[in-house]
Amino acid sequence: MATEPLSGVRVLDLTNVLAGPYACYQLALMGADVIKVERPGTGDLARVLGADPARNAKGMGISFLAQNAGKRSVTLDMKADKGKHLLKKLVQRADVLVENFRPGVMDRLGVGYDVLRKENPQLIYCAISGFGQGGPRKDDPAYDQIVQGLSGVMSITGAPDNAPYRVGYPLADTMGGMTAAFAIAAALNATPRGTFLDVSMTEAVVASMGWVVSNYLIGGVTPSAQGNENMTSAPSGTFATADGPLNIAANRDEQWHALARLLGREDLVDHPDYKTREDRKRNRHTLRSTLETVLLTRTAADWAETLNANGVPAGPVLSVPDVLDDPQIMGRNFTADVELDGDAITLTGSPVMMDGARPHPDTAPPKLGADNDTVWAELGLTPDDIAAYRNEGII
Repeated sequence: MATEPLSGVRVLDLTNVLAGPYACYQLALMGADVIKVERPGTGDLARVLGADPARNAKGMGISFLAQNAGKRSVTLDMKADKGKHLLKKLVQRADVLVENFRPGVMDRLGVGYDVLRKENPQLIYCAISGFGQGGPRKDDPAYDQIVQGLSGVMSITGAPDNAPYRVGYPLADTMGGMTAAFAIAAALNATPRGTFLDVSMTEAVVASMGWVVSNYLIGGVTPSAQGNENMTSAPSGTFATADGPLNIAANRDEQWHALARLLGREDLVDHPDYKTREDRKRNRHTLRSTLETVLLTRTAADWAETLNANGVPAGPVLSVPDVLDDPQIMGRNFTADVELDGDAITLTGSPVMMDGARPHPDTAPPKLGADNDTVWAELGLTPDDIAAYRNEGII
């Protein structure tokens, strides 16, 4: 099917919390058979994280639900010799293995890449870590906020008088996960298959700051926090209106001229402080205040409609609930409901539409070990074998 380009690909998801689970969720949305391999008894830490204590108590925390739908779950003690043996059996039939342990953990367990590729030379092994598999920080703990600080993104987030600020969601985990999913999809297309992918969350974030980094590397400009201002142009940023903030991006001269005309301030176009792009950038704060005297007379939605209709990019600043209720999101089938314990939970689908259809999860996030009997049987274990492993605490 068009929305399942990874159908037939089997992924072993050994990951925890966010970066790795998010990567594997993207692969599951594209049709991959993702088997989540979790620690017996506890599983992914995200199972007990989230805003709903009752779900946390059941091991189905909202943080887990967010990026584990469409997967299967098995439990496995990889510290035990029998557990290592079962992992190798899984690897023999897998295309991809993803882990986000600290560098060296899998080697110390005796199931690192050099060992597992002997079981399956075509294995794509993806290791996601905070800083990569080498370098002086490779063994440091890599929580999202730590990586945001070390990547430089916090230094440019916020306003000049209150930076550094963290981005308001786990940016580093998410960028690391998306980068891993992209790398895996590329590696699946290689001939022959079989590679070790070293994904650094820090490098993923730095790479995403292309303009900012290049301004320093090529232009010699040290990046700094600009608040809601666009460092490349003016008037371009967030402006006050009668009922809330409005983003305007008059980045081209013709857009600036149109904005001045629509606000009834055509006199500003030839003003010596605003005549050129560099003039406007240099005097951006005075210009913003001047424009806001007019913008404050109408609502953000009203201005956005007028400005967009006349070639000036604009849009109100929405809350998350507002975004999810917005006709643009609702009309493109971005979310979907799946059944969990008799109730419907709403989850986001893929950010990609394929031939007009959006990939959505087809099953709810799995309970811990929900697929032990099925997956282990697929590897040739009998019901008695499975029962024995369960009794020993191996699964």
